[in-house]
Amino acid sequence: MNYSKQQPQPAPKKSCFFCTNKINAIDYKDTQLMRRFMNSQAKIVPPRRSGNCSKHQRMISRAIKRARAMALLSYTIK
Repeated sequence: MNYSKQQPQPAPKKSCFFCTNKINAIDYKDTQLMRRFMNSQAKIVPPRRSGNCSKHQRMISRAIKRARAMALLSYTIK
């Protein structure tokens, strides 16, 4: 029995949403944009899932945290 040992192909690298659309600034008041980078429990999605580069991931994290402090976004959803 000669089974071929195929390795699963890695998923292609996602491109950063902000780099592809040439967005330089992220506004904390734009809640619709930030909800795109949050999961259903209002947690910030990691960059390996969202595809953001490290620069824009830091910017989106900072904007989400500011929006939560200003009560524009919720901290958790139960």
